[in-house]
Amino acid sequence: MMNEYKSLPVQYLTGTVQISKPAFPNSVTLNSPASEVMTDLRKLHAAVIAPNITMEVANNYMMHRGVRTLLVMNDDNSLAGIITATDILGEKPMRFIQERGVKHSEILVRDMMTPLENLEAIPLEEVAHARVGNIVASLREADRLHELVIDHDASGLKICGIFSWTQIEKQLGTVIPHNNVAKSFAEIESTLIAS
Repeated sequence: MMNEYKSLPVQYLTGTVQISKPAFPNSVTLNSPASEVMTDLRKLHAAVIAPNITMEVANNYMMHRGVRTLLVMNDDNSLAGIITATDILGEKPMRFIQERGVKHSEILVRDMMTPLENLEAIPLEEVAHARVGNIVASLREADRLHELVIDHDASGLKICGIFSWTQIEKQLGTVIPHNNVAKSFAEIESTLIAS
């Protein structure tokens, strides 16, 4: 079986040898293709969690994975919703405790997540022609820190990517003001230049 593969030629190292550095986070501009800031779930495994897991476990899992969003999956591997660090660390849990009279440790992912029917997504074919600035404008207009990307294949609708405000800021190398009402590309560009 192994006889069909030949070993590769090698060479001895001499002189000055350096080590490649990953291009990530690749520096991008608002004019870069949007695909450069998309977490592509066709290449990376999504961070997922079940709806009946406690919020504290979800928070620890996020920190462990270094992500701020988890896709919440039903037993049949269909999307139930998403939960973000803001859902867990914001005022939502405190309101829930007051309304339901439960302990913080009893709050489940399903109690804090944004359910499927409240989620929006950008079609992958739109992303193909979009620029980073379009994604920033979309996130700002929707007042969200994350946006899902969907694609259709033979088996139906699939989440194939995620845009994250934090990720975009990292790759732009700057903080983008959230609650600024600037919506147009030019306004966002001038905000970035000013910062």
